[in-house]
Amino acid sequence: MNLSAMRYKDYVWPYNPRTYTIDYQRVISVKKVPFGRYALQDLGPTRRIMRGEGEFVGENAYEEFKKLASVFYGEGPGMLVHPVWQCASAYFAELSLRQEPRKDYVAYSFAFWEDYTGHVTGLTAVAGPSGTVQTDTVPDDAPRYHTVIKGESLWSIAVDYGVDLNALIALNPQIKNPNLIQVGEKVRVQ
Repeated sequence: MNLSAMRYKDYVWPYNPRTYTIDYQRVISVKKVPFGRYALQDLGPTRRIMRGEGEFVGENAYEEFKKLASVFYGEGPGMLVHPVWQCASAYFAELSLRQEPRKDYVAYSFAFWEDYTGHVTGLTAVAGPSGTVQTDTVPDDAPRYHTVIKGESLWSIAVDYGVDLNALIALNPQIKNPNLIQVGEKVRVQ
């Protein structure tokens, strides 16, 4: 499988990191009640944490790591475009050098924390001539579409894009059963 390159803000990885993980977290509150009992309250999901490890190799490996480090020092969230995960607005939260750097080899690890302030990005993915994915800007009022991946529902898509579920259903009259969407189906989100 030929995956597109991972990107964050204006940095494009020369080749994708070796490993990826994603952590979903949920906040649960515990309240003590009389007679040794307790009650749990679900406060809902929090940020996703996207981690990975990789290497830069070749004569400019350390220079490439320095470019990545300069992106880390930039402020504010940016768009993380990943070849497997869905795109997300995220903060570059951690960058670690995993061994003494050499000019021709640098091992590193990273973590991004999802910034959930809605997903109004002004970006759309377009397949280029070689099958790679490019990002083009589109007007904010232009229709935007999401391609359904395994495990998604209209509710999860509405949450991801900060859209009311009923508004999302109204934008997609072609979906006859809102409880049944297919992998690969296009869902209008704006």
